[in-house]
Amino acid sequence: MKRIRVLLCASALLYSLSVAGLLNAQEPTLESQEDKFSYALGVQFGFQIASQLQNLNLPLNAAAISLGVTDILNQNDLRLSEEDMQAVMAAVQQEVQQRDAEMREATANQGDEYRASYAGQDGVESTASGVLYKVITSGDGAIPTLEDAVTVHYRGTLIDGTEFDSSYNRNQPTTFPLGTIIPGWQEVLQLMPTGSKWEVVIPPQLAYGENGAPPAIPPNATLVFEIELLEIQ
Repeated sequence: MKRIRVLLCASALLYSLSVAGLLNAQEPTLESQEDKFSYALGVQFGFQIASQLQNLNLPLNAAAISLGVTDILNQNDLRLSEEDMQAVMAAVQQEVQQRDAEMREATANQGDEYRASYAGQDGVESTASGVLYKVITSGDGAIPTLEDAVTVHYRGTLIDGTEFDSSYNRNQPTTFPLGTIIPGWQEVLQLMPTGSKWEVVIPPQLAYGENGAPPAIPPNATLVFEIELLEIQ
């Protein structure tokens, strides 16, 4: 797994610094420049572990991580064989891949069920591609084309109501070229008269698809937007 292999590269860097005499095995006082630098490097290493693995939701033992790093820095005999380490890495990678596949399927199925239920509500319309929308406020202004830039207020949530973005919270409308946004937005805004406010439900293939937009938007997520078209630039 690429994210796990990156951590091994970080360990190699720490090893090279220990050989250069910048790190030692004694309890540091953090008074000398060498100790402060070594501690700062350790903090960076910890941040790297957290950032590389935070989305994997894996249980980690900080003491065992420290033990592994210490053994490398002190050039101790390793407590696991290369074969054992490769085996556990492969097992964890398989576990993560299986869990990701199950989560992707579950998210897709939940979205399908949500859209089917939403489509049955009064006043809900559907585009040919499957974008669902409900008119909250009817505008009577011009309708944008794909070549236009638009100014909108919007709020975006997952189907469980979790908000991942909102121009209302920022108290600042957003302006962008229509051709640069997700396909579901492109499609629905080309149907909206200026001055309209719609609730829009977008299937994953017209939003962020199988990859999602981590960490806020998971893979295969159906998205719900409140969109208010304020102006065509």
